[in-house]
Amino acid sequence: MKTLPRLAAGASLAFVLAISSGVSSAAGKLTYYCSAQEDWCQLMKRAFEEETGIRVAMTRKSSGETYAQIRAESKNPKGDIWWGGTGDPHLQAAEEGLTVEYVSPMRDELHDWALRHAKSANDRSIGIYSGALGYGYNEDRLKKAGLPAPACWKDLLKPEYKGHVQMANPNSSGTAYTTLATIVQLFGEEQGFEFMKGLHKNINQYTKSGSAPIKAAARGENTIGIVFLHDAVKQAVSGFPIMVVAPCEGTGYEIGGMSIIKGARNLENAKKFYDFALRADIQSRSLEVKAFQVMSNRQARSSPQAPDISKIDLIDYDFAKYGSSAERKRLLKKWDDEVKSLPQ
Repeated sequence: MKTLPRLAAGASLAFVLAISSGVSSAAGKLTYYCSAQEDWCQLMKRAFEEETGIRVAMTRKSSGETYAQIRAESKNPKGDIWWGGTGDPHLQAAEEGLTVEYVSPMRDELHDWALRHAKSANDRSIGIYSGALGYGYNEDRLKKAGLPAPACWKDLLKPEYKGHVQMANPNSSGTAYTTLATIVQLFGEEQGFEFMKGLHKNINQYTKSGSAPIKAAARGENTIGIVFLHDAVKQAVSGFPIMVVAPCEGTGYEIGGMSIIKGARNLENAKKFYDFALRADIQSRSLEVKAFQVMSNRQARSSPQAPDISKIDLIDYDFAKYGSSAERKRLLKKWDDEVKSLPQ
C-alpha cells in the first residue's frame, strides 16, 4: 500500500516535468508564414535561428493564399508571424482583426511610406519593402515570334500577343490583385475592366504565384510576364534574356507588409522576429538572394541594379480603399464574373 503514494508522487512529478518541458520547448519556437520569394524566406528563417536559437517552422505561400489561411485558422491560429507579400492583404487582415497591434522600437529608422502603411493598419502591420508593378519579356522569344517590343499597358492588348502573356490569378496572388487595382485606378473602373477583358484574350495561363509568369519567361516557356519589376530584374541579372518594362501610362506599386497573427502561440518570439526583420543589417541581406525591392529601413543597402522608383511614373495608389476587405471582395467577384468566365 505504501508504494501507491510513491507511484502517485512519481506520476505527478513526471507530469510537472512534461508540462515544464513543453513550456520550455514552446518558448524556443516560431511559426513563420512567408509570402516573399522562396530563397529570401529561407534566408530570413536561417538568419533568425542562428542569431536567437529559436526554432522556426516556415510555410511559404503567396500573399492571397496566406491571407486565406490565416482567416481559415482564425478560431485556432497556427501561425505566429506573417512576413512579406503585398500590403493589401495585410491591411485586410488588420481590418478583420486577424492580426494584432505592435509598435516596434525600430520604427524611428523606417521610411515614411512604411509608417504610413502602419498607420493605415492601426499598427497591426508595418511596411518592410516597396516595389513598382510592370512586366518583363523574353527578348529571344519575342524576336523569334517576330513581335514588337511592348512599352505600355495597352500594348499587351494587341492581337499579335495572343497566347504570349501570363499573369497570376488575383484571388491567390497579391501581385495580380495589385495589377487589377492598378488598372482600375489608372483607367477608371469601366475602362479598367474592359482592359482586363481584352488582356484575358491574350493570357496563356493564370498562375497561382505572382512571380511565376516571369520565371516561366526566363525559362523560355512564356513571352511576357506581368509582375513587380524587381522580380523581372532578378531574372535579368541572373543571366536570362529578360527586358524590364515600366509601362508608359504609369503604374501602381506595393508596400510589402509584416504582421503578427492574432492568437500567436509564440507571441514574444514573433515580436523578436518583427524587430529583427526591421533592422538595416538584416534588410541589407536581401542582396544575397537578389531581392531588388526598396527596403523600409533608411540605412539598408540597396543594389544599383534595383529599379529606380524615383524615375518611374507611379500612380497615387489608394491603399486605404483597395486594401479594404470589402473592396477586395467586390473587385475579385467582378473579375471572376466578368473576366475569368470569358472564353479565350
